[in-house]
Amino acid sequence: MPVNTRELNIPTRGNGQVVDITPMVAALIRDNPADSGIAAVFAPGATAGITTIEYESGAVQDLQEAIERLAPEKMNYHHNSRWHDGNGHSHVRAALVGPGLTVPFTDKKLMLGTWQQIVLIDFDNHSRNRRIIVQIVGD
Repeated sequence: MPVNTRELNIPTRGNGQVVDITPMVAALIRDNPADSGIAAVFAPGATAGITTIEYESGAVQDLQEAIERLAPEKMNYHHNSRWHDGNGHSHVRAALVGPGLTVPFTDKKLMLGTWQQIVLIDFDNHSRNRRIIVQIVGD
């Protein structure tokens, strides 16, 4: 099975911004020679995560609030004491969500649920350009 590696560059505001990257990943699948296979979507770095959610304002806000409850920004983090960059919460949040996921596709279409989108969450405490790697394996 051939492996094709592509990259997306996504500007973000940080601070828990949730970005729907489904259309970008779907476009890479459509432009790829494979009709069926898997797409591995990965965010390199230690302060961003990739997951799925129904991308609508209520669900997005619920997710952001749940993450705040799990790893509050205004808490003492040993990382901040050591590095003084104020993003200890960003690292913990990214570790909880995880850096990537794998999605199957068939007939050049992602096999997501009706209300399921692939999202990038930038947990860092400042804006940046996020590099997302999409590795496509299939026939």
